[in-house]
Amino acid sequence: MQHLIFQELQVTDSHQRQKPGPGKPLTAQRELYFRLMKQGLNNSEACRRVGIHRSSGQHWRHGRRVRNKGREYYYRPITPRPPVSARFLSEDERVRIADLHRLGLSTRVIARKLGRDPSTISRELRRNADPVTGSYRPFTAHRRALGRRPRPRPGKLAADLELRTMVQQLLDRWWSPEQICHELRRRFLGQPERHLVPETIYQAIYVQGRGGLRRELHRALRTGRAMRRPRRASTALPDGKIPGMVMISERPAEVADRAVPGHWEGDLIVGASHGSVIGTLVERSTRYVMLLHLPDGGNATAVRDALITTLGTLPTQLRRSLTWDQGKELARHREFSLATDIQVYFCDPHSPWQRGSNENTYWCTVLVPGGFDGSRFGGLLGDSENTCRIWPSVDLSTAAPRARALTGSDLIEAC
Repeated sequence: MQHLIFQELQVTDSHQRQKPGPGKPLTAQRELYFRLMKQGLNNSEACRRVGIHRSSGQHWRHGRRVRNKGREYYYRPITPRPPVSARFLSEDERVRIADLHRLGLSTRVIARKLGRDPSTISRELRRNADPVTGSYRPFTAHRRALGRRPRPRPGKLAADLELRTMVQQLLDRWWSPEQICHELRRRFLGQPERHLVPETIYQAIYVQGRGGLRRELHRALRTGRAMRRPRRASTALPDGKIPGMVMISERPAEVADRAVPGHWEGDLIVGASHGSVIGTLVERSTRYVMLLHLPDGGNATAVRDALITTLGTLPTQLRRSLTWDQGKELARHREFSLATDIQVYFCDPHSPWQRGSNENTYWCTVLVPGGFDGSRFGGLLGDSENTCRIWPSVDLSTAAPRARALTGSDLIEAC
């Protein structure tokens, strides 16, 4: 005979139900998750063992973006905190202090049970108690203590008016943060307190209260972004891998030290609605710039023909190698190599810094912005190409004189 078991359900009013809101802190789960990831487990397995959803682990490691009423908010990745010195009270110790203090024990008895000095307990109860009610809440007290622990100091740009003015003027002239840092080292020889790193300038623009630079200066940067985009490492190959790729790891060592001219880096700039495309070529040693107008679009055949036509006019000593990303526009790289005797090397996926010369010589993205309309070019392409050659690179010299000095060739156009 089958027995039926009925469970009595309790009906509650709406005001008795638990209100929605943030759950309890997942500090222990986060620490366990990062330990498992450090041991080599993948995200799904680590999340399964911890008891959280897969998306929670991804948000902890990579951060997340949330759109609300037309505004975008970015939550930074959660990184494991370094171990805190034992001289600071931990969260568990503050919980014990609250329990013992609620029992009416004196500060000396609490200090003896925790192995702390009585003045430490007395100062903790005095400084971190609720300023209104006077009660001691351990988690709130811990957050207050963490907020007082940093010892912030004014940044170099915020404290130095002359330095800040110079950086703003150079940004208004479309200098990159890296170029500005090199220029500051030249102007302020023997004054290391006025030397900066590029990250200082980026933070002064993007982080409010960190340097005092005008917020609208982000428009003078290469990307023009109002918010910084986190770099997420990825080793996954794109769909439809290009056949016969020779990776950048097999590129000769002479390319890296920039001592020998003739090694080029290339990429495409795509216009509005993918209606117009420009190819960019930058020589690694001289930073000499050549632009490719692609009226038939950025397909593999058009890019192949434009590269053969452009690089085929150069002297032999300036035709050694070409480095490109894994875009499908270079799917006919073998035909290009046979026609020009130039070996093509491909970067790793999602690794634009492996074409640093091309990325950092993107003056053409300022002169020819990403949303350009190719039907209104006129003489813009030639003007942009010449301007790129006379604009200073990171070492503050120009491209055309360097190219002529290294090659001795009259084919290098004077600017």
